[in-house]
Amino acid sequence: MPPSTAAATPPPEPRLRVVRADHRYGATHALKDAHLTVAAGEVHALVGENGAGKSTLIRLLAGAETADVFSATIDGRPYTPRNPADARRAGLRFVHQELNVAPSLSVAETVHLGLPYPRTPLGTIDWRTLNTRTADTLSKLQLGHINPATVMHRLSAGDAMLVTLARALAAEPDGPAAGLYVFDEPTAALSAREADRLFDAILRLRATGAGILYVSHRMNEIFDLSDRVTVLRNGATVGVFDTSNTDRAALVQAMTGREGGLAGRTPKGRGDAEQPVVLSVRSLQTRQLNEVDLDVQAGLVTVVVGLPGSGRRALLRAFAGDATLHGGQVHVLGIPMKQSPHAAWQAGVAFVPDERRGEGLWLSGSVAANMLLPHLGRVTRAGWVRRRHEQREAEAWAARVGVRARGVRQPAWELSGGNQQKVVLARALAGQPQALLLGEPTRGVDVGAKEEIYDLVRNAAQQGTAVLVATSDLEEAFTLADRMVVMAHGRIVLDAAASDLTREAVLTAAFRDAAEEVAA
Repeated sequence: MPPSTAAATPPPEPRLRVVRADHRYGATHALKDAHLTVAAGEVHALVGENGAGKSTLIRLLAGAETADVFSATIDGRPYTPRNPADARRAGLRFVHQELNVAPSLSVAETVHLGLPYPRTPLGTIDWRTLNTRTADTLSKLQLGHINPATVMHRLSAGDAMLVTLARALAAEPDGPAAGLYVFDEPTAALSAREADRLFDAILRLRATGAGILYVSHRMNEIFDLSDRVTVLRNGATVGVFDTSNTDRAALVQAMTGREGGLAGRTPKGRGDAEQPVVLSVRSLQTRQLNEVDLDVQAGLVTVVVGLPGSGRRALLRAFAGDATLHGGQVHVLGIPMKQSPHAAWQAGVAFVPDERRGEGLWLSGSVAANMLLPHLGRVTRAGWVRRRHEQREAEAWAARVGVRARGVRQPAWELSGGNQQKVVLARALAGQPQALLLGEPTRGVDVGAKEEIYDLVRNAAQQGTAVLVATSDLEEAFTLADRMVVMAHGRIVLDAAASDLTREAVLTAAFRDAAEEVAA
C-alpha cells in the first residue's frame, strides 16, 4: 500500500528532501524506502513508535552512519554525507536530548567548541572577544540571562539545552548559515518553563526561513509547534499530515496501523489481591515524579511504560534508593527504607540499571568479579578471596543464567551485550532479592539472548520475587507484564492487568497531554 498523504499540502521548495532511505542492521530492516520533506520556514514533526526508524534516519542525516540506500537533497543539491563534518558543511545542525557537553567548560567555550577562537596580538585566546561573541549569539535567542563565563555544570538542564542550540547558531566564517535544524526529543529532561524558552527559540528560527525537523513523542508539542507531521512505522513512511487538519487519534492510528484507543479512560488494576506487597509508595514526589502511588507485589511482573521524560526511569531509581525525595517514602515489606542504594540493597532490593556498561559493569573486571562483587562475604575468609570458592560459585551462576564466555575469568568488556546483561542479572539474583528492578532489560540484546533474559525474569517472579520493569519497548512490555503501569508527565495515568489492555490503549494513555492528565 502506498504511503498516505492525508490532508497534506504540497510544501514550497524544500530545505531537505529525502527521496529514499533504506538501511539494515543485520537481519533488522530499520528503514524501508522511507521519505521525508522539510520546507524552508517550516517546523516538521517526525513521529513513530520506538523502533519505527526515527533514530536511524537522524543518524543517516547526521552522517553518523552510511545508509544502504540514501537519496537526498539540501536546497536542491545532492546530499550524501559521509561523516558529521559533511552534514555541518551542508548547513545541518543537531540538538539532541542527551546533553553532550563538557561540564567543566564555560558557556562561551561550549558555544564555540570546534570553531576557531579569537586571538590577541600575542597569539593567546582573546577571552573578552569570545565572551562578547557568545553574548551576541545568546541574545539572538533572547537568552541574555545566561552568562557566557558560567561553567556548564552550574546551569539548569534547560539552559544547558539552550546553550547547545546557541552552539548550533554560532557564527562560522568558513561555512554557510545553517538551513536545517534537527531537534531530537529536546524536552525530555526539561521543565515546562525551560521547554517554553526552547519553543520560543524554535519559532524564531522558523521565522528566519530555516527548516526545523522536530522529533518528539509528546503530542501537545507536535500540535503546538509543527506545521506538518511525517509518521514512520516499521521503518517506512506511512503518512504525511497537515497538523491543522488532523488530530491525535489519526496519528496514533498511523503509528500503530490499527484503530482504537482509550480516549481519556483510566482503569485501575492492582494485580492479584492475594499476593503480598513488597514495594510501595504513596504520594511520592521527586523532581520528575508527582504524587505517585504504587504497590509492587510478590510473584508478579509489573511493567512501567511511558514516553521519554514520563517518569518511568525516575520511578525505578526512586525504588532503588537513587533519588532525592521531596515527598512520600519507599516501603519494603511495610518498613520505611532509607533513601540510598546501599539501604535498598540491604533491604533486599536489587537494581539492574538501563545503562549496563556505564552503571552496571566493571568492564575490565572478570565475569566472576562482576557477578560476586556485592557477595564477597560468601567467598572470603579473613579478608582474602578464596579463589576456588569464587570460581565455583561464579561458574554455577554463569550456568544458571546462560552466560556464554571462555570462562569466568574472561573480562566483561569482551562479552556480547546479551552476555553482559546476564552477568548483571546474575549479580542481582545471587542476592536472592525480595524485589528485582530492571531498567530496559534487553536493550541492545540479540533475539536469542532476549528470550533467555525473559525466561530469567519470569522464573524470578515464579519463585516469589516482586519484579518491576521499566521499558520503552511495548512488545517487551506485553511479553513480560502481568500488570502494566503507564506514566505521563511524572504521574501514573493507567494501571491495569496487562491482559485487559491493548497496544492502542497504552499508547493513547502515554500520549496524554499534561493538561488532560491533571484534569483526569
